[in-house]
Formats: sequence, C-alpha cells, structure tokens
Amino acid sequence: MPASNAKSRKDELVGPLGESVPELRKRALLTLRRLKRAYPDATIPLNYSSPLELMVATILSAQCTDARVNEVTATLFTKYRSAEDWASADIKTLEREVHPTGFFRNKAKAIKESTRDVIEKFGGEVPRTLEELTSLRGLGRKSANVLITHAFGGQGIIVDTHFRRITRRLGLTAQMDPVKIEHELMEIIPRNRQADFSLYINWHGRVTCFARKPDCAGCPARKGCPACESAGEITWDVKK
Repeated sequence: MPASNAKSRKDELVGPLGESVPELRKRALLTLRRLKRAYPDATIPLNYSSPLELMVATILSAQCTDARVNEVTATLFTKYRSAEDWASADIKTLEREVHPTGFFRNKAKAIKESTRDVIEKFGGEVPRTLEELTSLRGLGRKSANVLITHAFGGQGIIVDTHFRRITRRLGLTAQMDPVKIEHELMEIIPRNRQADFSLYINWHGRVTCFARKPDCAGCPARKGCPACESAGEITWDVKK
C-alpha cells in the first residue's frame, strides 16, 4: 500500500463509542481541562516526603483507604527513616504496626523484601524505571507508575479503581483489565499529559463520580460524558 494512502494503527483504533484515537484524545484532553479548572488543589492523597516513603505507602495502600494508610505511616515514618531501617525491622513488630491496613503479614514481608532489594540491587536508592520498580516485591505497574509520576516527576498512566471506573464511564475504554486499560490510554493520552490525566481522573472519582451514585448534576465533565448524558446507562457495565 502506498505510504500516502496508509493509515497509522492509532488512526484505525476505535473506542467503545466508535471514535478514532484522535477523536478520543480530543475528548479526553477537553475533560482534563475541565477537571483541572474544577479541582485546582488536586493532589496525591498519600502522605510522604521521599520516594522511599511513597514506596512503603503504596504497598500499604493495597485494599486499604488512603486515610488509614496516612494514619499508620504518620508514626512509622518517624521510626523507620532509611531502607536499612525497614529491611532490618523485626517482622513480628512490623506486622503489628501495619496491622490496621489489612493483609498485614503480606505487607510487612513485602516492605522488608522490597527495601532489602533497594539496598542490594540499587545501592539504597529507590529505582526510577518501570522495569526496575516492578522487580521489587509488592510493587505492580500501578504502584510503579505512582512512584514514577509523583516521586520522580515522570509520566505514566495510573490505573486504580477510580481511574478504571471513570475512563469506562467516559467511554475511553471498555476494558476491565488494568494493564489493558493502561496500554489503551497510553495510545490516547499524549505522553506529557499522562501524569496530570491520571491525577485528575483519580481525584474526580473520589469527590464527584462515585461508584454507586455519581453526582452527574454537579459533574464538571458532564458535557460530553456518555454516562452523564444517559443517566449512567451506557452500552457496557460501568459499575464493575
């Protein structure tokens, strides 16, 4: 096929509503602008002062509210200040300390093993790449992207439960698998806007677009949102 007649793969991709990637990108970025105006103080809800603290907080945040994690880490971060402190912690003591966040045995083990890897493999410094971060116990792609974007000022798509719900309601994806959602949105959202998009979509899910009863009437992104325009009823199950 002559190059002049060929379409790029991105131009051929369509979203759940039949939109091309350029159309999806235009609508997604318009939504981002509206959310940024609506939530000028949006920020990551986990408290931290270093990449190491954020790494520990993300491990503890699995299946736990950010508010509870912040309550627990307020004390822990004064006791454990370095990777060596965490790695050498008594496992039973650490289990008791992280118990309020749930799954305390797995989380205590993950913290000790990941901080030990930070020491042995990365000279005591939390690594900065997705491949290196996901090699640490307890860190998946979501947590790694949290560190890349918030601790190191990089770019990435952070697919948490809020992000999945909102992007599906917006008709940007029909996927349920977090990795598939991440890859689809990476093709839609320009690289230099991915951190912002992840942050504001997440925040929107926390304060307006709730799981069971979204506030469509007060939604700053109502215009152009297929879920709002159809009173929450669209052609795929957005409540999962």
